[in-house]
Amino acid sequence: MPDPVARPLVALGFDFGQKRIGIAAGDTLTRGARPLKHVDARNGVPDWIGLLRIVREWDPGILVVGVPCNMDDSPTSLTEAAIGFAAELGERCQRPVVCVDERLSSREAEDQLRRRRSSGERSRRVDRGAIDATAACVLLEQWLRDDALKTQG
Repeated sequence: MPDPVARPLVALGFDFGQKRIGIAAGDTLTRGARPLKHVDARNGVPDWIGLLRIVREWDPGILVVGVPCNMDDSPTSLTEAAIGFAAELGERCQRPVVCVDERLSSREAEDQLRRRRSSGERSRRVDRGAIDATAACVLLEQWLRDDALKTQG
């Protein structure tokens, strides 16, 4: 059973991609998250300086990385790369990393952003970087809702 007096954790979520990595921040107290930004990647190699700067700034207690799977649970072309990214992120940041299933997070993120734009809540067009950061938010919220207390407890 989770400790009811456990200290809240700041968590950063990462939506790994070959061109961009979306980043979101959340916490276990509110169980909410918000998109932050994205950092670029070249040929699948992340901008580690930019990523590490964000980790230092937010000082999270845990890092949550989305790992893509097909609908039948088989790996995608990015599954292995996302797992490798998660391992290297944990090593470079010296923090625990949790991997979560992120299937359909980018589609859900794009739908959220388009709905906000059509309602007038968002005035800018929906770009790939915003979708990636929002996808990181979607997967982080999923972890906060479903698994954070198990991990923290």
